[in-house]
Amino acid sequence: MGLPQLVTEFHSSDGTRRYLLGLEDQRTVETVLMPEEGRDTICISSQVGCPVNCQFCLTAQMGLERNLTAGEIVGQVLFVMQAHQLATESGRLNIVMMGMGEPLLNLPNVIKATRLLTDPKGIGLSPRRITLSTAGIIPKIIELGREPVRPKLAISLNASTEEQRRELMPITRKYSLKDLLSACKAYPLRTWEKLTFEYVLLKGVNDTDADARRVVKLLANLNAKVNLIALNPGPEIPYETPDPERVASFQQIVRRAMPCFIRKPRGLDIYAACGQLKRSTG
Repeated sequence: MGLPQLVTEFHSSDGTRRYLLGLEDQRTVETVLMPEEGRDTICISSQVGCPVNCQFCLTAQMGLERNLTAGEIVGQVLFVMQAHQLATESGRLNIVMMGMGEPLLNLPNVIKATRLLTDPKGIGLSPRRITLSTAGIIPKIIELGREPVRPKLAISLNASTEEQRRELMPITRKYSLKDLLSACKAYPLRTWEKLTFEYVLLKGVNDTDADARRVVKLLANLNAKVNLIALNPGPEIPYETPDPERVASFQQIVRRAMPCFIRKPRGLDIYAACGQLKRSTG
């Protein structure tokens, strides 16, 4: 019972906070608060570690220790809300399940947590304000689509060809890109909803104009938007961050066909940015 305990807290020069939180069995997870003008976003973890092994992500180096319970998932939100006096009524609080772990491999607890987060007698958030990000676990995407109360869905795409994605995201060997896109096409979007595709740009690997054109082709028949993330570097990650001009060129091509945004890195200096959560203590 009770909330996770604070083990360590890191402050970024851009206002981002990274929290290392202790659980009952002495394991720890990371939670990040990104305050912005007009909104606050809490990035929460769904597992201790992650089994999916994306080649550009620090969390992957930990492997999987265990799933979090629904209480531990919601506890991260409550901890940050309490620490910063955040209220749901303000309509400016967002939750992203993009911290440590693959949420769809802990789907029962993630759904239970979503119900607690959205229940008016619980935290009272709108489902529009909760987003779950997956590497593409196809059977679980189908299962998620059947849930009456569910977060918005974001897919980590990160490649423009099957071969490239297998290299960067070994999970593609089990769930092919072609099948993943078919599952996305069949996914039952709510009237107000678009699918989000996240694309981590790696210098000289998946960031060419040809890649951008292939991405447009892949997503052509989907009601989607694209978030571009220039790689957030880390030790032992064998890739580099592309130049801003390259990122802008990629965005320009995709934007002609669908909404495309560049995700501004937050908390880079404290290893709090996307793909950097590895319980670093420095």
